[in-house]
Order: sequence, then C-alpha cells, then structure tokens
Amino acid sequence: MLTSYKRLFAVPGGWRFSLAAFILRLPISMLYLAIVLFVVAETESYSLAGAISMVSSVVLAVATPLWSRVADQFGQNRVLYITVPIHVAALGAFVFLVKSDAPTWSWFLAAIIFESFVIGSGQMVRRRWINAIGDDRKLMDTAYSFEALVDEVIFTSGPVIATLVAAYFFPAASIFTAMGFIVIGSILFAIQKSTLPPAHPKELGDDHSLLIRDRFIQALFIPMMLCGSFFSATGLVLVGYLDEFGNRNYSGFFIAIWSLSSGIAAFVSGTIHWKLNEARRFINSTFALFALTIPIFLSVFFFEGNLWILALSLFLNGLAIAPLLTAGFALAERSVSPKRTTEVLAWAISALNLGGALPTAITGYIIDTFGPSVAFLIPVLCMTLSVLSFLPFIRLWRQKVTQTSYRDWE
Repeated sequence: MLTSYKRLFAVPGGWRFSLAAFILRLPISMLYLAIVLFVVAETESYSLAGAISMVSSVVLAVATPLWSRVADQFGQNRVLYITVPIHVAALGAFVFLVKSDAPTWSWFLAAIIFESFVIGSGQMVRRRWINAIGDDRKLMDTAYSFEALVDEVIFTSGPVIATLVAAYFFPAASIFTAMGFIVIGSILFAIQKSTLPPAHPKELGDDHSLLIRDRFIQALFIPMMLCGSFFSATGLVLVGYLDEFGNRNYSGFFIAIWSLSSGIAAFVSGTIHWKLNEARRFINSTFALFALTIPIFLSVFFFEGNLWILALSLFLNGLAIAPLLTAGFALAERSVSPKRTTEVLAWAISALNLGGALPTAITGYIIDTFGPSVAFLIPVLCMTLSVLSFLPFIRLWRQKVTQTSYRDWE
C-alpha cells in the first residue's frame, strides 16, 4: 500500500520542497479563522468578519491566477521575491488598523492589499512535482493525492494552532504566527533551485488569453467554486454554532475533525490505481459530497447542542473532500498545455477561494439575525447548486469522461 509513496519520495528533492511548501501553506488555513476570531473579538460582529473575509477571498481569487501566469513566464522565485514582503507588511498593517480603531474602510483596504500579493504556494508545489516527476502519470496521481493529504494536515492543524494561540495569548497573535510561517516557508522554498520549474516566456503565436475563457475551464470552475462556498460557509457557521453553546475556542478542533477525515481519504486515494478518469471521479465526488452534507444539517436540526453527533457528521462529510479536490486538480492540469500548468492550477484554487467569498457576508448576517442553526441551510444550498451546475455543460462533461490528456482536448 505504501509502495506508491516510497516511489514518490525517491524523487530527487521532492520531500524537501514539499516540506518547505507545507510551512508556506500552513497560514492558508490559519488566516481565515484567525481574522474571523480577531475581528469578532474586537467588534463582536460576525457580519463584519464575514464581509472582510468575502472581500479578501474575491481579491485572492483574482490575484492568484495572475501571479501564476507570471510564475509560468518568469519563474516561481521572482513571484516570491515580490509578493512575500508586501503580503506580510499588509497583514501587519491590518492588525494595526483594527487595534487602533481606524476607519473600517481602511481595514478592507489592508485586506485587499495583503490578498493582492498572496503566495500561490499550492499551485507552485504541484508544479514542482510535475517538473520533478515528468511523464509518470500514476506517480503524478500519487503526488496530487499526497498534496491533498498535506492540505488536510494543514487544514487540520492550522485552525487548531490559530485558536490555541488566540485563546492563550491574544487574538492577533495567531495572525502574527501565520506571518512567521510565511517568511520561513518562502525562504526554504525559494532556496531549492535544483527543482525549480523552467520559465516559459511568451513566444510568438502562443495563446496567452486568460484560461477562464476556455469553456471547459468554466465547466470545472463553477462546481469547484460552489464547493468552496460550502467549505467557507460551513467553517463560519461552525464558529457561530459553537459560540452559541459557549465553545467558540473549540471551533478549530471541529474543523480539524472535518479535515482529518479528508486527509484519510487523500492517503487512501494516493494508493489506488484508478480505472475511472479524472472527469468521472470529479463528478462522482461532487455528488458524494452533496449527499454527505445533508447529515450535517440534520444533526443540528434534530440534535441541537449534541456536539458528538455534529463531529461524526463532519467526519463523514470530510471523506468526500480530498477525492474531489485531487480529481479536480488533476483534471485541470491535464486540460492545458504544460506551459500553463501553474496558471490552470491557480484557477482551480481560485475557484475555491472565490466560492469561499460568496456566502460569508450573508452567512454572517443570518447568524447574527436568525442564529447559527438556521445558517446551516447555506452549506446545503451551496452543494445543491454545485451539483446542478453540471447541467449547463452536460454535453461537454459527457465528452470529457472519455478523454484524459491535453492532446485529446485540443
């Protein structure tokens, strides 16, 4: 069962850049919850915290594909040298503005700046695996599953770190901790030049229009975006729900349970030699995630206040997350020219981030107005729309379930 992973870590330099990327990516899972906890602690408003998260996610969704285009054309290290200092400085400015009771519009401005210069580490590490592995598709599937597992470890440990640091020190401390991980991780990632993917400068005749204009990228982007809406809405509602029962500081642990089950699914997925192609696996996983979302709502509706049943429902739901993301990233990568791999992976990640922005403000409003139990309807609605979003592209999806390579799709 572990043979695939042994082969993966025999790839020269693989474990080194993956470990560096782990440190660099850890703040991804910390910052969302850290900012929510920080803003709620300062203002007691979930609506405001949700609105800041929404604006941040929209900017992030636009900025990361653009920076990834730069990474494809000029190299990953150039992007890191530009983005990291500005990103970290703007995060510090955000904390200062909130603590100094500056005008609320300035908080949003700082959030826009730090998300405009975000580090697209998720797509960068996957691009490094592609460069290091070459044409071995089975091993590349293992690499995608492994990075999905790393994502889940990140999303398991990050919220716990954020809540513990905020609880035992002060709310802004979790943001400062994330800033430290960003600086250390970016340095460790940048110094590993032996595995640095080659840059692909623009050449005459190359198509460099935005990939989102491609109809299939749109067909993949929309359900992933709505899954991202589900993830963020669920996370915000969990914080509000646990706060209602006096357990706000345990929100990170419940999110960790959710991520842990997804990590288990990612590990198992990496050992399987799939007979189904990525398109079919993505569709199946989306429907599975929808079906496993319903028990979360029912656990709150019929067993309000029973946190054990809620934890079990989250664990079951998480089993469908990693297979969906693994298939989605593999599907995106295999649908474009190798010269644009980082960009297409960024669009897939941006779909999740943009989706994460869409429900946060309205979810925060519903929590403040009607209570968190009612707000659990939002995650169910998000997954319902994700399943329905296949319908406008049904003919295209029927074609793609029989095709697996870029050459087939040209």
